[in-house]
Amino acid sequence: MSWLSYPKALNRALADALTRDEAVCVFGEDVGAGMAGVTLGLRDRFGAGRIVDTPLSEQAFTSVGIGAALAGMRPVIELQIPSLLYLTFEQIANQAHKFSLMTGGQARVPLTVVVPGSGSRLGWAGQHSDQPYSLFAHVGVKTVVPATPSDAYGLLATAIRDDDPVLLFAPAAALPVREDVVAPLTPIPLGSARIHRPGTEVTVVAIGHLVHEALAVADELAGEVDVEVLDPRSLHPFDWDTLGDSLARTGRLVVVDDANRSCGFAAELLATAAEEFRLVAPPRRVTRPEGAVLPFAPELDRAMQPGREALRAAVRAVLKGRWAC
Repeated sequence: MSWLSYPKALNRALADALTRDEAVCVFGEDVGAGMAGVTLGLRDRFGAGRIVDTPLSEQAFTSVGIGAALAGMRPVIELQIPSLLYLTFEQIANQAHKFSLMTGGQARVPLTVVVPGSGSRLGWAGQHSDQPYSLFAHVGVKTVVPATPSDAYGLLATAIRDDDPVLLFAPAAALPVREDVVAPLTPIPLGSARIHRPGTEVTVVAIGHLVHEALAVADELAGEVDVEVLDPRSLHPFDWDTLGDSLARTGRLVVVDDANRSCGFAAELLATAAEEFRLVAPPRRVTRPEGAVLPFAPELDRAMQPGREALRAAVRAVLKGRWAC
């Protein structure tokens, strides 16, 4: 196996799950045609009874998916735009997520929600460019954000087998990523972070597609600072042990996250790191601005997102920083 693309990895994980378990089915708009790439060719292989094109009503087919999960199926829902999660938040966070807890485990909701193209796609403007994963991590829904094709395969494979709802955000900026895959693709446990680049002076936690930006910055700064790049992969549950081990080596933390600054996931990482781990300097975060709504104009769109220049500045600042006495 060689050069696997991110959408093809999701497609392969879904095809393998459909082959392995007849309880797996798919609901979504244009899933029969595979418009987002995730379900491409699957209706021809598995039939319209399992790859179900739905009307343009996300609340309706999310509710159908929850009902199917309660009835013993393992449905996968595709939402083409991340902002549609605001419409379905009640069904996912208040219904699907809580059924098992409120019934003492008597009911299970093995529902997987895939968002293929979260975040900004250049010029898609305010209602198509959000990153609302922190909302679901906040309420306790299992939430993953793969950065690479192999992780996309492994996390989706695990999500479909999980007895609880799982959201998988596939960042739009990660979709062009291709990876030379040698070993067989396997499921990846939720709550297991990945160290992409070991280092000794600064830990950079990068979420989703920003892993690749962080690796580029780490290479640029190699003669100046030894940067460790950590990819959480799973936001809830989060791998605090791996982060703690990393900070024990470096003592310094920068988080880069393509979401809004206030109440974002980066803020949670900084707060918990400051509470639980030994830091030698104040941590920093690189995010979208406070309350950002991405505009249609491409130049303004890019200006609102965290980039390499801001990340380089944050790494240098935390390297020089010290706690005030």
